[in-house]
Amino acid sequence: MSRDINGATVLTAIFGDPVEHSKSPAMHNAAYAALAMNRAYVAFRVRRENFAAALRAIPALNIAGVNLTVPHKESAARLIRNLSAEARLLGAVNCVINRRGDLYGDNTDARGLERDLRELKSHLRGGLAIVIGAGGAAAAAVLACQRIGAREIAICNRTIARARALKKRMTRPRASAMLTFGLDALTDAELLPRARIVVNATPMGLTTPQFASLDYDATPTDCLFYDLIYAAQATPFLRPAIALKRRVADGAGMLINQGELAFKLFNRIAPPAGVMKAALLESLGRNHL
Repeated sequence: MSRDINGATVLTAIFGDPVEHSKSPAMHNAAYAALAMNRAYVAFRVRRENFAAALRAIPALNIAGVNLTVPHKESAARLIRNLSAEARLLGAVNCVINRRGDLYGDNTDARGLERDLRELKSHLRGGLAIVIGAGGAAAAAVLACQRIGAREIAICNRTIARARALKKRMTRPRASAMLTFGLDALTDAELLPRARIVVNATPMGLTTPQFASLDYDATPTDCLFYDLIYAAQATPFLRPAIALKRRVADGAGMLINQGELAFKLFNRIAPPAGVMKAALLESLGRNHL
């Protein structure tokens, strides 16, 4: 449904690079239409070198809130003074809320992923989770797996020093045991057979045509492969798992959950139930997650 944009329309937005693929505008604008709110959600391609200036523009343009995606989440945690405890722990921000000219940074990724993994019945409690990556998205995946009750979490990253830094930040009393590896661990014949979930928390498949070498055959038949990237078609990370009839999910469910949380943060009202999900699935040309 088309809506008029006028001088009283309040904007919300997403900043990223790339951002053309984002389905967040479809989700948020569907909720605005359902609530008859004079608000609109737009996507801005913001390059790294322009990010600090873009943040400063939020109060000047009276933008109510902004979602952040690759590559800005970690930079925002360094640039924004007022952060939620979760954003500070994760070292990443995916929601910037304009509070009468003061910017507040939060992170809804871990909450969104946790909710999706519970709905998927990931059977992670007491088991091993493998998280690929060591950036802000990986931190959110680690926190979600901790909250669900993983006994061990293996962080696999191209640069092992970054994996160790993430382990240090996320290690807490009575939390999951943390292991760190390079990407060569993705073919480890001792590690993979114990995995209950393998999470891709890297841009591989979004910014590259192929995924790193991974021995899918070595994983248990009930292992869940979860890609934080979402797309209309199966991602390079998920395609081999699908061929082996492993359980798979992409980040669409997480996006819906964190989008609903962000909508409430930006607008101080929850979106109508199911509206954002329906808009995302329609935009992706899918009828199910």
